[in-house]
Amino acid sequence: MLSEILSITGRPGLYKLISTNKNMNIVESLADGKRVPIYAQEKVVALSDVSIYTQSGDTPLREVLKKIKEKEGGKQVSLGSKSSGKELFAYLAEVLPDYSRDSVYAGDIKKIISWYNILTEHNIDLEEADKTGVNPSDEPETGEGKE
Repeated sequence: MLSEILSITGRPGLYKLISTNKNMNIVESLADGKRVPIYAQEKVVALSDVSIYTQSGDTPLREVLKKIKEKEGGKQVSLGSKSSGKELFAYLAEVLPDYSRDSVYAGDIKKIISWYNILTEHNIDLEEADKTGVNPSDEPETGEGKE
């Protein structure tokens, strides 16, 4: 399912891919359900393509989100956007102890927590893609600059 959930640079929140075309994609905001066109020149990243730097390489975002879900018992994370960097780093250290202290920033952790809370609020199954065997590389291209 994370292969259909997108982050779009310059736009708040997360979006669900509805349809794809040669020059644009249609996405639906998870926040308000509005559908908008996204053009090829906009930077769009599927959450399935995001990973977190660790001391031993990269950990896919899906794995980090699953660890957060286990820690929180499926509930939302109580840390908010006003949390201090120290609190954010301590939280990530509990969830992903070997994260790269040099490469992961407080803003990254805020974004991960925000994404987790949005996904939880909308009951998006973090393990659905694993069950269905969807390969993110089989998904249609969602724009330039995929990470």
